Amino acid sequence: MVKFIYRPGNNNGDCSSFVGFPLVRNISELQQDSYGIGGLSHITVAGSLLLGLKEVEAWLETFAPGSRTPIHRHSCEEVFVVLKGSGTLYLASSAHKSPGKPEEHFISPNSTFHIPVNDVHQVWNSNAHEDLQVLVIISRPPVKVFIYSDWSMPHTAAKLKFPIFWDEQCFEEPLHDEL
Repeated sequence: MVKFIYRPGNNNGDCSSFVGFPLVRNISELQQDSYGIGGLSHITVAGSLLLGLKEVEAWLETFAPGSRTPIHRHSCEEVFVVLKGSGTLYLASSAHKSPGKPEEHFISPNSTFHIPVNDVHQVWNSNAHEDLQVLVIISRPPVKVFIYSDWSMPHTAAKLKFPIFWDEQCFEEPLHDEL
């Protein structure tokens, strides 16, 4: 396995130290992992830490029946394309002290949706019989995620997760608060 090391501020402004990554890749040959999230298969198709991209990151995520993302928000835009399966998108505004009761949206193949900056959301494979597979595009990577234990949790109590699970391998050392 190739290990990518994040080194901010190197000479050419690229945050990836891996040179010579093929321009055209087969998704089936890219690393996939659950990163400890039950029922998830995540592949970073193109990412800031992986390839030195500065503005976007693309993921292919597959959710087994009944699996879901944590309730979370992040300070970037996110676009989803449902490739197969069906499920439910839960979405709540960040305009109040806590997310509150989310809106529910049914998603199915060829659905597209976007998540506005800092809106709290969760994607859930609510289909008991087939996987849900989505292509996800985010802006402003690497993403800082705030995770909620439930929809009534105040925004100020949400737990910061940075780097996100699949970016952890790209840092030489764990990040620490300076205080």
